[in-house]
Amino acid sequence: MAKRIQFSRHGGSDVLELVDQPAAEPGPQEVRVRNRAIGLNFIDTYYRSGLYQPPSLPSGLGSEGAGEVEAVGSAVTHLKVGDRVAYGTGPLGAYGELHVLPAQHLVKLPESISFEQAAALMLKGLTVQYLLRQTYRVDAGQTILWHAAAGGVGLIACQWARALGVQLIGTVSSPEKAALAKANGAWATIDYSREDVVQRVLELTGGAKCPVVYDSVGKDTWERSLDCVAPRGLLVSFGNASGAVTGVNLGVLAQKGSLYVTRPTLGNYANNAENLQAMADELFGLVTSGAIKVEIGRRYALAEAAQAQDALSGRQTTGSTILIP
Repeated sequence: MAKRIQFSRHGGSDVLELVDQPAAEPGPQEVRVRNRAIGLNFIDTYYRSGLYQPPSLPSGLGSEGAGEVEAVGSAVTHLKVGDRVAYGTGPLGAYGELHVLPAQHLVKLPESISFEQAAALMLKGLTVQYLLRQTYRVDAGQTILWHAAAGGVGLIACQWARALGVQLIGTVSSPEKAALAKANGAWATIDYSREDVVQRVLELTGGAKCPVVYDSVGKDTWERSLDCVAPRGLLVSFGNASGAVTGVNLGVLAQKGSLYVTRPTLGNYANNAENLQAMADELFGLVTSGAIKVEIGRRYALAEAAQAQDALSGRQTTGSTILIP
């Protein structure tokens, strides 16, 4: 038997249960991974609350982790028992000691990267990869805006942008988070709790605004994000930390400068094993070179998943938060 976190109904963190489950055998194209570290992400709270619907209830939770291959299906040829692996996509169920998932969602983990680093890195790092390198391919010398720059995804984005020669303006909620974002490569920060974000973006860009704005906050920042995008620029809305954006009037995009908006997801970019491995290779290369350092702010035991989610939702965390099974 193995421990896992599951939920049988939607709601707050109190719906999470720690239960025993048998060690399932992988199907022909699947692999069973013994998790050594598990990533915690905002999308986990979306499934728990019902904003996103799981395939069925009761449901496991989480899609990011790292560990060792414990069993492989009969048709899997590129992985073997004992391999160090990591994943950031695939079916729910990472919140557990064991996770069975399709082999196409796994990448081999270099010896230079620890299980904890990988669990803190995969989903967030791959997210930054597709956002900065594919959704909008940023160029050296550009000035961009990134909301929640001191969070797990944001700190990786700060470092990646610096490595590319991009000037990242990051929004934060406190002087401490501003210092953290700057230490990780942000060109400038805006404390939205005491500064006008739109006005500061105008000042920092000489009135030009930004060719692209990355927004994982959602409802609370939607309008101000649009006001920070340069004419014919792009708003990338990739999260709902404050709630979903609803009731969008497309006419507003015309009024604010013929703007573009996209709502991308990692799954549409890492949509096959080849693309996933290429994205991971670029990410691992930057980590190995030292251009990106993984910031693990907090570690919780698997049984403390509810407490960990409350800290994340309450914006009490910086960097990445991981669970240790």
